[in-house]
Amino acid sequence: QVQLVESGGGLVQAGGSLRLSCAASGSTFSINTMGWHRQAPGKQRELVAAISSGGSTNYADSVKGRFTISRDNTRNIVYLQMNSLKPEDTAVYYCNAYIGDWSTSPNYWGQGTQVTVST
Repeated sequence: QVQLVESGGGLVQAGGSLRLSCAASGSTFSINTMGWHRQAPGKQRELVAAISSGGSTNYADSVKGRFTISRDNTRNIVYLQMNSLKPEDTAVYYCNAYIGDWSTSPNYWGQGTQVTVST
């Protein structure tokens, strides 16, 4: 089993920045890809960004150029740097860990952290 604990959410004004962190523990040797999903009220959960163990990245079109995902493999931490935030980025953000790649469904989920972007 893998446990994921997120931190770094909060309230920020439009145009501002936040950095989310997610620490993985447990059977981390089984993890290949890590990433972030988000779910806004009344909307489906969507993939925001993902990063492979080798550093390849994948972003949703809506966040390209604004968000950057990175990971520290030695510490089993994944980060999501969010810049130029917009009100439509408001959502609960969930950290994910995958045994496979991002084309599969995540095997593990964090508890979620709220990001609220005000106008």
